[in-house]
Amino acid sequence: MPTNKFVISKPKSSITQISDQGLTKDDFIDDFKQYYVHLLGRDENCRLPYYAGEALSMAIRDRLMERWKTTHQTYKNNDCRRGYYLSMEFLMGRALSNAMLNLGVTDTVTQAMYDLGIEIEELISSEQDAGLGNGGLGRLAACFIDSCATLQLPVIGYGLRYEYGMFTQTIINGEQVEKPDHWLRHGNVWEIERLEYSHGIKFGGRTEIQTDENGEQRYCWIDTSNVLAVPFDTPIPGYQNGTVNSLRLWKAVATEEFNLDEFNAGDYAEAVAAKIAAENITMVLYPNDANENGKELRLRQQYFLASASLQDVIAHWTGKHGNDFSRFVEKRCFQLNDTHPSIAIAELMRLLMDIQGLTWDEAWTITKNTMAYTNHTLLPEALEKWPVKLMQGLLPRLMDIIFEINAHFMAEVSMHWPGDSDRLRRMSIIEEGDEQQVRMAYLAIVGSFSVNGVARLHSRLLQQGLFSDFYALWPHKFNNKTNGVTPRRWLAACNPELASLITETIGDRWVTDLAQLKKLEPYAEDAQFRQRWHAIKQAAKQRLIDYKKRKLDTELHLSANALFDVQIKRIHEYKRQLLNVLHVIHLYNCIKKGDTDNWVARCVLIGGKAAPGYRMAKKTIKLINNVARVINSDADTDNKLALLFLPDYRVSAMEKICPGADLSEQISTAGKEASGTGNMKLMMNGAITIGTLDGANIEIREEVGDENFFLFGLTEDQIAATRDHYDPVAIIGQDEDLQQVMHLLESGHFNQFEPGIFDDLINSIKSSHDPWMTIADFRSYIDAQKCVEDAYRDKDHWTKMSILNCANSGKFSTDRTISEYNRDIWKLKPQPVKHK
Repeated sequence: MPTNKFVISKPKSSITQISDQGLTKDDFIDDFKQYYVHLLGRDENCRLPYYAGEALSMAIRDRLMERWKTTHQTYKNNDCRRGYYLSMEFLMGRALSNAMLNLGVTDTVTQAMYDLGIEIEELISSEQDAGLGNGGLGRLAACFIDSCATLQLPVIGYGLRYEYGMFTQTIINGEQVEKPDHWLRHGNVWEIERLEYSHGIKFGGRTEIQTDENGEQRYCWIDTSNVLAVPFDTPIPGYQNGTVNSLRLWKAVATEEFNLDEFNAGDYAEAVAAKIAAENITMVLYPNDANENGKELRLRQQYFLASASLQDVIAHWTGKHGNDFSRFVEKRCFQLNDTHPSIAIAELMRLLMDIQGLTWDEAWTITKNTMAYTNHTLLPEALEKWPVKLMQGLLPRLMDIIFEINAHFMAEVSMHWPGDSDRLRRMSIIEEGDEQQVRMAYLAIVGSFSVNGVARLHSRLLQQGLFSDFYALWPHKFNNKTNGVTPRRWLAACNPELASLITETIGDRWVTDLAQLKKLEPYAEDAQFRQRWHAIKQAAKQRLIDYKKRKLDTELHLSANALFDVQIKRIHEYKRQLLNVLHVIHLYNCIKKGDTDNWVARCVLIGGKAAPGYRMAKKTIKLINNVARVINSDADTDNKLALLFLPDYRVSAMEKICPGADLSEQISTAGKEASGTGNMKLMMNGAITIGTLDGANIEIREEVGDENFFLFGLTEDQIAATRDHYDPVAIIGQDEDLQQVMHLLESGHFNQFEPGIFDDLINSIKSSHDPWMTIADFRSYIDAQKCVEDAYRDKDHWTKMSILNCANSGKFSTDRTISEYNRDIWKLKPQPVKHK
């Protein structure tokens, strides 16, 4: 074991003489010492692992830097077709362990730190999670750009550099309390500021028509308030292939730091007002848009991302090709990750016409043949709409263009369906009503050549329901791209013991070709292999127990022999954490009644954040914690049942949870989840899914087989057929177990000193108008959970199921997903990089 005392002798040379980027243990030791001693000014007396982690990160970054420059030069020399991925979120997690893995130096660096008396895990844990995303959308974007680099595709990610990421979640008296997540308080060793690529972003003002020197009339956007977009680049290494792509994040900066006249006059607040207003744009991820100021800030963020990114792409184009855009469609492609960046459709039109001088037809031909749109939701309320009045005030030129796009589009619809005024109303980008609204998803569809969903069911429901009119007009635009996750982070890095066993058994090709895991199937019949698999899982569960104890700072009566039942995801009514709680209450009731024959011990772990303005989701968190407090403090439940809410869920937490999970709860209302990716991460690590036929669950079940998946619940078609006569009160009256669960809730057993606090939750699930139909699936869910218990009692059989889940997870790699995006949409050519 390391001594945990740094052995930092004097470096061999000054910091200006860094080694020649070798990858040996001694190379890393030398460079680590250089940075730790000379740049950071620390020695063996410094006890904070953060500084050692930063020194090591710098040494790793040096190795990426040369590969990064070589990659960029390769793309430039080859004049290749390039892709640009625009996303409001990139939930990257920690970078150090991923960079070491993809460079192929994890073992070497671990040994180097060991020789210095440093535990590598301590350095990895000292790194702050990059707070650039909320949940699945941002994590998917991070997995995508990892796969693009691994597949050597020339793709750049564009996002925002939020000063404060998704809030830090604390639990006080069982309730979520949001605190700022200042993930950049110590800076970010992985990023490089690129001031030379800054761009000005316009807001407000007005438009007028002016005549240029050639007598041509041009629209001009004048009297604007401008903000500067400054890029910060982060390296994205491919897996041991020499490729390092870029993630470019934009920071909003005032064009003038402060007004000196105001300052000298003593009005200090007004002197920096412009600076504060500008920096607010990238201050916080997803400001609460429950008020008008919040809505305006969200729109500012989305336009800021779109305008800065498109200006950047066009600046690089004109630097090489001038204003000749004849091959732009051939050489460039944009992917819009959900509806948030869809303002890019109108912004590209503005830049091409107003700045580059193209005609409407020329600009529209380029726009509609370079933009592609991914939809991530089936919830109509999640498809963004902006008041026309707001857009006219904030983005007047963009609103002019959107009106014009809509006029052309309405003419096309009229030609296709003459006289169908109802269809015109339904399909219009501009929604009429008391207040006109811009339907941003419709703008994305009209202005894109490809529209894809993210799971087979999701894509079918988009075509048959939400976007059925558009599918009838343009069926060729619509396609499916089932999501995935990167196996580098979500198996190789987060579960090294299991990854080592897999590599020992079938070789290491699975890291970049996850379909190779299929070779594990025969080993599910091998008793010795099952024993080794089970031992690795038990060790991971023990580490998870230790992690929970540290995280919750409490003594927990948990055993690694218990069933670890995990539901980790954003808190939302359609994801039905409430159904999970009803089952936990049912188990608690069984214990209190003495119905514990042949009992299966279970630890239920729930984690996730609720949006600050989402009252029902926050009430659900409160209920989970109240139920947990009652159950965990009851001596009758010791070694039988535990319920834990893990606060402040983030990427690094999921990396601890995945290896130790036995059961993966994917229990959303059928037809509501677009895909889900947590289900894939857990499956890849050998967890067995209990779930509805929703999102990617359908495809997971197809891959692993019915016998290795615990299915329950109404299908999407059954829900539609049931909705009009849904009577949850009658269902409760016919189910004794459910009656007892509801009695415990309604009697205030879990809120004895907080009367009525859960009435809204109780009333919502008892309402015939409950869109999530939680009560309808209760009995089926309870029965499926009994099947889980029956299976878990036979540990050898359960281990076999675990192996088969991992073995059949190959489809759910983002390498496969990105290959399909590239094959069908982007059509980029891989660009091998030769690194010296």
